[in-house]
Amino acid sequence: MRRFGGFLGSLVLALVGAGGCGIHYGFSQGSGLPPNIRTVAVLPFENQTPAPDITKELFDYMHSELQRRLGLRDAPSDRADAVVRGTIVAYDADVPIGFSADPAKALTARRRLALTVDIAIVDQSNGRVLYEQKGHRTEGEYAERAEADGRRQAIQRVVDDIVEGLQSQW
Repeated sequence: MRRFGGFLGSLVLALVGAGGCGIHYGFSQGSGLPPNIRTVAVLPFENQTPAPDITKELFDYMHSELQRRLGLRDAPSDRADAVVRGTIVAYDADVPIGFSADPAKALTARRRLALTVDIAIVDQSNGRVLYEQKGHRTEGEYAERAEADGRRQAIQRVVDDIVEGLQSQW
């Protein structure tokens, strides 16, 4: 029994010693961007839709989330390492997806909103496109007369897709 205890003690010491040798395994959440990209400028998207509020809402959310989730700092466009630019191509709201044909039954109508954008993130040091998507469509659902909720969902999905797209490039 004494030999087994001695063997076990030696094994534990060997494992602890190996842990200090500089061999470390783990996962880190990378941004998917080259290491020279530390600052970003998000430009207001061109809006080709009749919905004026979408431009500011998309800009504000994208501006804060790209910095927070990718670890980038804000910078003016002339000094930023990368620039985010795009176009809001389509904004289709008020598409019914759930309602009751029986007027005696009360059912809150559900609506769907679709947002389509073109987006590009460009490395300003060399003009290389780091990320690009044309015709990227996301959707949001909302209760009748609550379009802002659906718009918020669609905007969040756009930004989520961009972050996930960048992070999957490693």
